Amino acid sequence: MINQQLKNRLILLGLFGMTVIPFLVAWGLSKNTALVTGGVNKGQLIAPVVATDRANFVGYDAFSAQNIGEINGHWLIVNVIPQDHCAAVCLEAILKTKQLRLMLNKELPRTRRVVMLLKDVPEAAAKQYWLKDTLLWRLRQSQTPQDDALYSHLLAEENPLDEAMAAKLLGSDKPEMALASDLLRIRPGLGLIKNLTDSKKGDIPDGMLFLIDPLGNLMMQYAPGFDPYQVKSDLMHLLKISQIG
Repeated sequence: MINQQLKNRLILLGLFGMTVIPFLVAWGLSKNTALVTGGVNKGQLIAPVVATDRANFVGYDAFSAQNIGEINGHWLIVNVIPQDHCAAVCLEAILKTKQLRLMLNKELPRTRRVVMLLKDVPEAAAKQYWLKDTLLWRLRQSQTPQDDALYSHLLAEENPLDEAMAAKLLGSDKPEMALASDLLRIRPGLGLIKNLTDSKKGDIPDGMLFLIDPLGNLMMQYAPGFDPYQVKSDLMHLLKISQIG
C-alpha cells in the first residue's frame, strides 16, 4: 500500500515537472535572449526588420529578367555592388557565396544567389564580373602557388579574364554548361536602397552580404571579408527552424 502511494506521488511529481519546467525554461530564455542567439549568429541580426517586396526587384539583364521569379519563396543570399565598379573585396564576396551555396548540399534548392547593383555599372565590366564568377572557383581547386597568384591577380578589376585564359580554365568542359550561371543580377528600387543604407547608418561598403527570408525580410548582415563557413552555420540554423522556403 505504501509503495503504491509513493509510486502515485512520483507520477504526480513527474507530471508537474513535465508541465512547469518547460514553461520556466521558455520564460528564462525570453528574459535572456543572448542565451539563444549568442552561440548561433555569426553575423549581425537586422533589427528593426527591413521588409522587401517583389516589386523592389528588377532584372539587371535579360537572364535575370527571365528568371526573376526565382526569388519568390526562397532564402536569398545577397551580395551588394554599391558603387559603379566591383573591387577585389566585392568580387571575392560574390565568389564566396558560390562556395557557400554549394556547401549547403541538400538544402541548396531552398536558396538563390542574388547580386544587387545599386548603381549603373558599365556593361563590359559587368560581363567580366559574371564571367569571373563562373570560372575563378576552378583556380581554388588545386591550391597551387601559381593558381593562387592568378586568382588574386584576376580578382582585381583592372585585370580582365580574356578568351584564352577562359578557354584554359574551361579545359574540356562544354562552355554552354560550364558558363551557365545561378547568379541573379537585380536592380533594387529606390525605397529598398534607402532602407539598406539606413540599416547601415550610411553607405554600404564593398563586399557586404545580406540574408533575406522567403517572406522578403532582411534577416542577417555580414561585413566585408566574411567567412562563408560562419554564414553557412547561420543559414543552416535558419533553414532548420524555418517552416517556409
